[in-house]
Amino acid sequence: MDTDILVVGAGPAGLAVAAALKAKGRRPLVIEKATQVGASWRDHYERLHLHTVKSLSALPGLAFPADAPRYVPRQGVVDYLVAYAAHAGIEPCFGAEATAIVRDGDGAWRTTTRSGRSFRSRAVVVTTGANNVPSPAEIEGEETFAGAILHSRDYRNAAPFAGRRVLVVGLGNTGAEIALDLAEHGVAVALSVRSPVNIVLRDVLGRPTQKTSILLARLPNALGDALARVFRDLSVGDIARWGLEPSPLSPLRQLREHGKTPVIDVGTLARIKSGEIAVYPAIRRLNGDGVEFVDGRIWNADRVVLATGYRAAIDSLFPDIDVPVDGGGLPSTLAGTGDLDGVYFVGFDTRQPGGLLRTIAHQAVAVAERIDAALPSPAAA
Repeated sequence: MDTDILVVGAGPAGLAVAAALKAKGRRPLVIEKATQVGASWRDHYERLHLHTVKSLSALPGLAFPADAPRYVPRQGVVDYLVAYAAHAGIEPCFGAEATAIVRDGDGAWRTTTRSGRSFRSRAVVVTTGANNVPSPAEIEGEETFAGAILHSRDYRNAAPFAGRRVLVVGLGNTGAEIALDLAEHGVAVALSVRSPVNIVLRDVLGRPTQKTSILLARLPNALGDALARVFRDLSVGDIARWGLEPSPLSPLRQLREHGKTPVIDVGTLARIKSGEIAVYPAIRRLNGDGVEFVDGRIWNADRVVLATGYRAAIDSLFPDIDVPVDGGGLPSTLAGTGDLDGVYFVGFDTRQPGGLLRTIAHQAVAVAERIDAALPSPAAA
């Protein structure tokens, strides 16, 4: 047995689980496909900040620095994760990308990596995240498009787009912030939005919307949803006049039932209202240097950024077992049972109010307690 407990991934979830296990006297082995902790945060676009306050975004056992701003920037999160790993004494095995997790003959789990190395363990905690594999959209006519098409994963900042005309496809938080970043740097930018959207302000009268959503979620669903819709409408106003279709669901219900976080607005809506960011419906086709939308309008563009999301791709890790997933392809269980006994999934529950980091902190402690109770004591192992 290489280790009692294998943790797959050294992002926030993997580090939090490992730290919670170490606090119980366990010695988990953490493997990570990248060469540093927090790889996904290192690769995010530069202007990114947490949308959740630092006091409710810290992992178990270590707060964010006192001098960090309320909404920590991307590099601040990276620095925090590095400090967290050092604080907890976590030394991941880097360059080890898990490709398959299967049962071994004696009931242990064998995790194989792309390099061919494998690890045997009694328990496996998968923390590879909801945003594991980019999910680009296929657009009719893209082979005729004279410009460049890239996924939002490859966007860092506005500098390469100076003097360009950029269409951002998708109005989630990533699409909204990339469009804002481009507009702030004087780039001609438009948004293609095909679905109804929920937009909420990050702060209302100085109070973080995150804290309000946590309080509303404690109410009966009908009451919490009604109040959430009222707060949204009063603070954001009628977005239909700007070409955006408001969601019929409250932000809380959308999160609870579909795992879809509302757009946390940090300035995009003001740019839309001023005309600096144009809004169009879904794309019908690309053609040369033009984009034709389903309503017949055309907008000339030479760059298209696909903010069309990601997949967890959990199924590819378990070739012999059907992992229960929700409608978005995310694991629907924290602790596996039956054929998945001994496997845990942390960092995939996007349906909880208060942000994913807050959920990860709670889940990491819960999973560490389950594993500690299920395995022989460290002294007896």
